[in-house]
Amino acid sequence: MKVIQFYKNETQLIKKATNKHRDAQHQLYEKYAPKMLSVCRYYIRDVHYAEEVMLSGFLKVFTNLKQFNFEGSFEGWIRRIMTNESISFLRKQKQIVYTEDVSVPNEESWNNINIELEVEQIQELIDSLPEGYKMVFILYAVEGYKHSEISKMLEINEGTSKSQLYKARKMLQQKFNQQNKISNGAIKI
Repeated sequence: MKVIQFYKNETQLIKKATNKHRDAQHQLYEKYAPKMLSVCRYYIRDVHYAEEVMLSGFLKVFTNLKQFNFEGSFEGWIRRIMTNESISFLRKQKQIVYTEDVSVPNEESWNNINIELEVEQIQELIDSLPEGYKMVFILYAVEGYKHSEISKMLEINEGTSKSQLYKARKMLQQKFNQQNKISNGAIKI
């Protein structure tokens, strides 16, 4: 059986989806769902909750599709919705705790980690961070937001954002070092 593509370009597909055309919405969902589940999964440990947040995010995407003005990336627009949905979910769960500001050394000192890990292992290490650290780390290191943007999104001080990132990196470095010792046979469990 030959698969026929209904729409030749994404712009046409988005316009059809905006007019509540179910096939177009389904195609957009199929195209972006795997990536957006990954985005939600960055923030939310439990994959079932991450799926729920992703679905709720897609509901927002399709409800607000008329607001997408074809300036910039459609994927980026969806990604921002998923990020905001994930943050909202965690706020409702009251799982986010931010610690007070501390002085933060320069950022170059935390880029010297030499360890090879699988993606799943890295995700597990990130998941083990306290929620406040994890959220700021993902927004900054993975999503590429600036501290000023993070502080607005999370309704925290910019200094708190920097502090959370510093502490997250420090904790990850300790975990990486411990993982490295275990994988090199220095520690036996």
